[in-house]
Amino acid sequence: MTLQSGRDGESTPDGESRGAGRDPRPTRRGVLLGVGLGGVLAGCSTAAVPYDANEAGVPPNGPAPGAMPSSGAMTSPAAPGSDAMSSSPSPRGGQARKKAKPKPKGTVLGAASDIPVGGGAIYTAAKVVVTQPASGQYKAFSAVCTHVGCLVNKVTSGTIGCPCHGSEFKITNGAVVAGPAPSPLPARQIKIVDDQVILL
Repeated sequence: MTLQSGRDGESTPDGESRGAGRDPRPTRRGVLLGVGLGGVLAGCSTAAVPYDANEAGVPPNGPAPGAMPSSGAMTSPAAPGSDAMSSSPSPRGGQARKKAKPKPKGTVLGAASDIPVGGGAIYTAAKVVVTQPASGQYKAFSAVCTHVGCLVNKVTSGTIGCPCHGSEFKITNGAVVAGPAPSPLPARQIKIVDDQVILL
């Protein structure tokens, strides 16, 4: 009695094959492979992809002229250097997404509208005094008196006053108006952005 191969490795004792071709019943190996590949193949695209295409399926020289993407095929990515966000519509209303403004560098001291014209505001934590000698003209100086290092505490009548020994400084340039301070208040750099005073 000779054994002949039947279904995928099975032998039949009588040497006869089961049917005039392949057995329509699946083998265990076929079932296992079918189950293992079924989930993988379900998500695969059947569109032809060139050998040297990138992950999106686009060849290095771009898509072929007249090529139409099939349903489920990926669209080509934006060209390098282009602004994909501004040209692609957003899901809401089809309007282009606006880029967020970069936050200015520095420390936000407070609102510019809180600084009176002809006066100023003292920011003790930052040790800075900000004045507004004329409307829309802002100046900033160190709030540390140049005499013995006390913090100034008031801005009145066009001057910045120190409580320790009575030194006074101009709100326009920090120059000494009354001693004993030996030198003007050092200038500090600020910037006004959206009504916010920002110490640079």
